Amino acid sequence: MVDEERGIYSKLGVSSKKEDVHKAIENLDKGLFPHAFCKIVPDINGRKDYCSIFHADGAGTKSSLAYMYFKEMGDLSVFRGIVRDAIVMNIDDLLCAGAIDNIFLSNNIGRNANLIPGEIISIIIGEYSNYCKKLSSLGFNVEMCGGETADVGDLVKTLILDATAFTSIKRENVIDTYNIKNGDVIVGLESSGKASYEENYNSGIGSNGLTLARHGTLSHEYFHKYPECFDKNLDENMVFFGKYKLTDEIKSPSLNIGKALLSPTRTYLPIIRDILLSYRTQINAIIHNTGGGQTKILNFGYKKRYIKNNLFNPPEIFKIIQESSNTSWYEMYQVFNMGHRIEIICDESIAQEIISISKKYKINGKIVGYCENSEKERNHLILDTKFGKFEYK
Repeated sequence: MVDEERGIYSKLGVSSKKEDVHKAIENLDKGLFPHAFCKIVPDINGRKDYCSIFHADGAGTKSSLAYMYFKEMGDLSVFRGIVRDAIVMNIDDLLCAGAIDNIFLSNNIGRNANLIPGEIISIIIGEYSNYCKKLSSLGFNVEMCGGETADVGDLVKTLILDATAFTSIKRENVIDTYNIKNGDVIVGLESSGKASYEENYNSGIGSNGLTLARHGTLSHEYFHKYPECFDKNLDENMVFFGKYKLTDEIKSPSLNIGKALLSPTRTYLPIIRDILLSYRTQINAIIHNTGGGQTKILNFGYKKRYIKNNLFNPPEIFKIIQESSNTSWYEMYQVFNMGHRIEIICDESIAQEIISISKKYKINGKIVGYCENSEKERNHLILDTKFGKFEYK
């Protein structure tokens, strides 16, 4: 097995494990359900049988990539995609806590007004409203509550897109990962392909690891062309050190490198909603493989060993990133979802029903692993992949 190593991601100034962040919050109150996927607090209206959730997330450095693609191709639609990233990164986290309806959403845009003109801001603000209506049409009421657009060119080189979401749910409906038990299976839902509710083929990239994906995949010609799109404190050899142009075609249907990296983060909302309506009391955890990729699960459950030995084949975009950047497979699984972005942890007896619900929406699902009790205080994870066997703690 491979030991932990200092990889490319950390050299780019990013941490998949965010140790410093976890240390900063380790002494803060963990809320009513310390093991839930999101922090859960007493109900804002004081109802004893309810609780409230307020959550924040965003599109990350994917917004910088959207800016580059727009400058190259003049394609404004990429800004709609990163709005969806910002929204889905919130919505699907809330799903993991058990919330499946009635969300209030607000947005926050930070821009360099000299580079991000009003026509782009108009597209972005319009898409926040339009995509909330789309989610509501899928049976998940999302109310857009406005937001803030800040001209902060002294701080932001191009664009930052964030969102915040609020809801209240019954305490009995919270999904508490403390309930993960010995023998539970891990059902993974595929991140790539074209779901029945998606307009276009999805590469599966999501909205995590884009700093590594951008710099490790794109050609160094962009170093001189877009100095506003990287940290000038980085070693030049680590900036856009890949093999591809944004417009290079790949095998995935109708996608070039730029569009594959910019595929909007898939929401699993209709699937998880159906699962929870039928099996909520039998679901012990739902994990959204965002920061930390396939190792995200390490943050949840108590004294558990997770073994994933039946993973999906990595979608093409991850193979391209790995080959272009020469990132180790150990690190690839630590940074990216690598083929499935949602995990449902449950008793094996209902696994096939969950997979059937997912297939109804044209998304493949399968049992990718299982859970064991461990005597160790810290959770640990074993990934048995076609590229090697890796252990994470």
